[in-house]
Amino acid sequence: MDRIENPENLTAISEFFLTGLSDDPELQPILFGLFLSMYLVTVLGNLLIILAVSSDPHLRTPMYFFLANLSLADIGFSTTTIPKMLVNIQTHSKSISYAGCITQVSFFFLFGCLDNLLLAVMAYDRFVAICHPLNYPVMMNPCFCGLLVLVSFFSSLLESQIHCLMVSQLTFCTNVEIHHFFCDAPQLFHLASSDTSIDTILMYFIGAVFGGIPLSGILCSYTRIVSSILRVPSTDGKYKAFSTCGSHLSVVCLFYGTGLGVYLSSSISPSPRKASVMYTVVTPMLNPFIYSLRNRDMKRALRRLFRRGAYSQ
Repeated sequence: MDRIENPENLTAISEFFLTGLSDDPELQPILFGLFLSMYLVTVLGNLLIILAVSSDPHLRTPMYFFLANLSLADIGFSTTTIPKMLVNIQTHSKSISYAGCITQVSFFFLFGCLDNLLLAVMAYDRFVAICHPLNYPVMMNPCFCGLLVLVSFFSSLLESQIHCLMVSQLTFCTNVEIHHFFCDAPQLFHLASSDTSIDTILMYFIGAVFGGIPLSGILCSYTRIVSSILRVPSTDGKYKAFSTCGSHLSVVCLFYGTGLGVYLSSSISPSPRKASVMYTVVTPMLNPFIYSLRNRDMKRALRRLFRRGAYSQ
């Protein structure tokens, strides 16, 4: 869509139009069933993780405390985008109000950044557990763990409000179509009628700060972890140390691999909507499976949770 520089052609826009994943009417029932199933699996799986951690005394450790918060962030991340898409498919509507779009942008960055920072916190937790095991109970005490989560939340809130403020300052012409299934800031910058060059630079700078610093922390932590594990003399000891990091490392690769791929491709292609499904829908859905299937303590806690549920009936 060509940008209009004449102010007379600009109006106070009241809604946007989300084109979704496909314009084919025959695919809409399939997409609705698929994404509804994926959303329910995401919510149920992450809720089970939260319930297992909160109810099982064996999981009252920093690692599982951070995991429960990550699951909560994943529920919020999926809820920001999928329900609106399902409503639009069911009602055969593509519209989203201006306020709804701004709100979606705000919560999308809030939970996305919170995911990002919690993964960095979990990497630091693994670093302390493996490289400084004797000092672990003192360094990762409950007050410090709670502080890390609070700092992550308020940092994410700051980033989301900055993006919200930038998007709210944009001007648009009427009947703006967003070639995506949710309101994403790069899409809105691309479609704005006003000059967004400074906003785009600021957006990528903020992304580099709130994304690059946590990623650097994760890489630094795992560099030290690998170096420490390689000095372990026994093979069993090395395997046990690596196994404690395997689940977290899998989630890190999945989250950053898909997220960075989408945002790097957005500078080339203005509509990375199909690739966005990976980190907005698939990654939050897979996280509970990765942590539960690769973790014996979590599997035992889930079995005890199911037994208590069966006995209470």
